[in-house]
Amino acid sequence: MAQWTRREDERLLTGRGRFVADIDVPGCLDAAFVRSTVAHGRLRAVDCTAARDVPGVAGAWSAADLPDLPPVPYTLLAGLSTEDAVAGREWPALVKDRVRYPGEALAVVLGEDRYRAEDGVAEVTAVIEPLPAVVTPSAALDDSVRLFDGLSNIALRGEAGEPVDPAVWRDAAAVVEATYRQNLLMPSPMECRTILAVPEGDRLTVWSGHQMPHRLRRELAALLGWSPDRIRVVVPDTGGAFGSKSAAFPEFVVVAHLAVKLGRPVRWIEDRRESMLVATRGRGQDQTVRLAADADGRLLAYELKIDADVGAYPHLGVGLPMQTAWMAAGAYTTPRVHATLRSVLTNTMVTYPYRGAGRPEAATAIERTMDLLAGRLGMDPIELRRRNFVPPDAFPYETPTGRRYDSGNYAAALDLALETLGYDRWCAERDRRRRDPDALPLGIGVSCYVERSGGEAGGLHEFGSVEAHEDGTVTARCGAAPSGQSHETVFPALVAKVLGVPEARVRLVEGDTDEQPEGLGSFASRSAQVAGAMLQHAATLLIERARTRAAALWGVPAEQVEWADGTVVHAAPGGASATGLGDLVKATGPLRVEDRYEAGMAFPFGAHAAVTEVDPELGTVRVLSLVAVDDCGVVLDPAVVRGQAFGSAVQGIGQALYEGIAFDDNGVPQLSGGFLDYLLPTFAELPPIDIKDTRTPGPGTPLGAKGAGESGCIGSPAAIVNAVADALRLADPGLLQMPLTPDSVWRAAHAPEHEEGAR
Repeated sequence: MAQWTRREDERLLTGRGRFVADIDVPGCLDAAFVRSTVAHGRLRAVDCTAARDVPGVAGAWSAADLPDLPPVPYTLLAGLSTEDAVAGREWPALVKDRVRYPGEALAVVLGEDRYRAEDGVAEVTAVIEPLPAVVTPSAALDDSVRLFDGLSNIALRGEAGEPVDPAVWRDAAAVVEATYRQNLLMPSPMECRTILAVPEGDRLTVWSGHQMPHRLRRELAALLGWSPDRIRVVVPDTGGAFGSKSAAFPEFVVVAHLAVKLGRPVRWIEDRRESMLVATRGRGQDQTVRLAADADGRLLAYELKIDADVGAYPHLGVGLPMQTAWMAAGAYTTPRVHATLRSVLTNTMVTYPYRGAGRPEAATAIERTMDLLAGRLGMDPIELRRRNFVPPDAFPYETPTGRRYDSGNYAAALDLALETLGYDRWCAERDRRRRDPDALPLGIGVSCYVERSGGEAGGLHEFGSVEAHEDGTVTARCGAAPSGQSHETVFPALVAKVLGVPEARVRLVEGDTDEQPEGLGSFASRSAQVAGAMLQHAATLLIERARTRAAALWGVPAEQVEWADGTVVHAAPGGASATGLGDLVKATGPLRVEDRYEAGMAFPFGAHAAVTEVDPELGTVRVLSLVAVDDCGVVLDPAVVRGQAFGSAVQGIGQALYEGIAFDDNGVPQLSGGFLDYLLPTFAELPPIDIKDTRTPGPGTPLGAKGAGESGCIGSPAAIVNAVADALRLADPGLLQMPLTPDSVWRAAHAPEHEEGAR
């Protein structure tokens, strides 16, 4: 018989998982959308007449047919005022007059099944007058092509830190400058977006693979003009999210609206073709940096300028560059740091949180520039980093950009990474190859990062409860929503450990707004740090309430009652009473504790190191070794954390070497070949990856856990790019921009301005 590592494993690995597409509802209609084939244009007409005559089609609608269809609700970044960014820039659920990104929905067809709905889509005709498209911040910045008439393409400006005195740059012993492009990425979860809306009397039940069911409930209620208690959102098994499933998307608005309008269940299951065209994007920044140091390699000032591609509409992504600005300082005690940003609208699908969400961009900028500065100073890049780390005794540490780092030992993480890599051995091999004209160049790169986990101020809380039953079992409820993070295993184990009962006796309930009326969800690596701390807190309160109950039952002072292994015990001399949790509930009634718990912001950190071999004539890069050392505080489940670190490192490899969206001259993504055009790393491309950790408890909660889910996306890309730059001995880092495709590497290696660096 198979031994399953996690509670989820048997169900998911034997095909018994229940996803939205598996839910069978009688009378359900399937939605298919008519999508724009241009990136930008004026919509002149949409005709759905012929589609309505297709057998099996229940209806077809354009925006003109649904005058009461509400717009897409915007979500703004907590702690940041972005109202001006969205004013006058409504996102229609179906295009009314202007197409602003390829694949934007022009009409919807409902059929008895998806096949018939797609047949109906083929009969819809649309007339679009093409307009010039801009798909990069640089192209959009001059406002010659405006996405919204009368409004600038710059939706938001922001800054963190104070401007640097020009004298600092003038008097510094070394100043380096560079430009970087953070490539636009697709999150690409195994399961694309899903929604099923089922009218039930005066209520609506919505099934969706969603990261924030309570927010989805609030947004749908507002769109329908209902009270939230009339909507139930349920999150079944979900095949990944990586940040891309926490909004109410245009398709969600249409499906919910039509389900209520028709009084029939309506479902939309996004297929991969749609996902690659219209699902959210990640990253997408043009960066200009400047870094100064004294003759001893002590950092003096750092300047980061960001032009961010936020897509066609200023959703949550419009504020994401502030995450980059706030984290600009990285792991270093740079006394002066100034970051400025412009969030720029382009004719692409909206940029949204994707695993790391602003922190990979910050880490890549500072870590690539640290290598550049080391070369200018003639210093070892490892020594330069060690010389400037925030020391362990400086925490909590206030950065010049307004972040308060909670705890850390950055040098320990770097030391472990180098030891695991075998740094000295690889340095010797690199030097040997440099003496051998026939050997392929080898390079070593490191990246030290600090990130933020848990969310922003105002969003660092979670709701939940712990309830004991007469049969001795325990139900734990929380406002999180699983999409592959092993909640079903980790959270019951945590509650069981606090209560001192077997894990099998604890059941977890989450992702259901009827079962848990309030909650925030799963995002920003907050599950263990915030939801876990909440469950620990609730379980601790349950113990105290059980002791009080038992004391009253036995007529003794509460201080004479102790808790041990799920049992209350009268511990006074001569006391012989002991009652199990189930018997206590039988004797005294329901025992339940529910609460709202506030956690502190946390700052996980780590050091990643890579060794690469480069063929300058072919432009190919082979990663020979990748080491990821991460510190997420107290580790609740080592196997789960290791899996998170490994998976995110693979995605970091994808950003560094493979993933990028190419556009044609009209701004349409060139993705007709699916994953043959948008390359994801597969098992065949993976190098040896060593996962290690250091453990510095986070002081924000008694649990001591920090976020663990995004580390590889933050630390690995810069380590790999630095290793390739080291192999090619590039003096200008701007010659290498992610993804490091064979073409881009070959061009960097053979660029006229390519000069060998000092190392």
